Amino acid sequence: MTFNENANVGGNKARRRGRGAAVAGGGVGIVGIAVLLISMFTGVDLTGLVGGGGAPQQEQTGGSEIANCETGADANANDACRLAAASLAIDQFWAENVEGYREPELIIVDVETGTQCGTASNATGPFYCPPEENVYVDPTFFALLRDRFDATAGPLAQLYVLAHEYGHHVQNITGIMQQHPDNGTGPDSNGVRTELQADCFAGAWVGAMTEQEDEAGVRFLEPPTRQQIADALNAAASVGDDHIQAETSGAVNPEGWTHGSSEMRQRWFDEGYDNGIQACDTFAVQGSSL
Repeated sequence: MTFNENANVGGNKARRRGRGAAVAGGGVGIVGIAVLLISMFTGVDLTGLVGGGGAPQQEQTGGSEIANCETGADANANDACRLAAASLAIDQFWAENVEGYREPELIIVDVETGTQCGTASNATGPFYCPPEENVYVDPTFFALLRDRFDATAGPLAQLYVLAHEYGHHVQNITGIMQQHPDNGTGPDSNGVRTELQADCFAGAWVGAMTEQEDEAGVRFLEPPTRQQIADALNAAASVGDDHIQAETSGAVNPEGWTHGSSEMRQRWFDEGYDNGIQACDTFAVQGSSL
């Protein structure tokens, strides 16, 4: 994945925030890769946070613009700018596909920051906080993927993770989350179906991302290569429940799954990539077919 060097990405609204007093404890509705990784790093089961529950916490506000992030060349050179620039293309994609779409705020986390869903940092991983409609990403998280789970976590893999969290935003504003609330863990749970749908939405955007253009008609992104798609699929596999369980405990327990197996996550990314968002209704699929 490469941005066109002369694409204008200076209109992005991402903010950098952190290094302030963090909010301790969980909050309302952390959704995404975060729940899986918090549980892995701390040994504490936080899967009940998916979909809501608990008292809201005080989020930090404000933040600064992402410096030196005006062109596609800047996005190619810097992880934070790459994520900020990609938010333009992802928002444009969803505005074309969801009536009344409203943009989430993308927060690039610097060390840690408080949110209504708890503390955002590279240890919690990227996540979407429904009550705020904010997406939080610490770019140093991708180094953890490389170091702990043998993921290459290259540029397109990073954007897959970002697009996955934006998929949760779409689920929130369209009522999907509310229609399918948390009902526990396991391969047939609503939590797994929610995560697989977000993977499918991410794949749909990757399949269409070269159609998004800046105000001058310059396409933001060049077509992905086979290797870049493989890298995104590798990232999906690296955060599969079975892979995480095998790496951390040496055993696989499907009844504890919150996000789906590596194979499921890759397959639903492919489904979106090949067939678009209309193919992403994971809630209509029989459990054995997920």
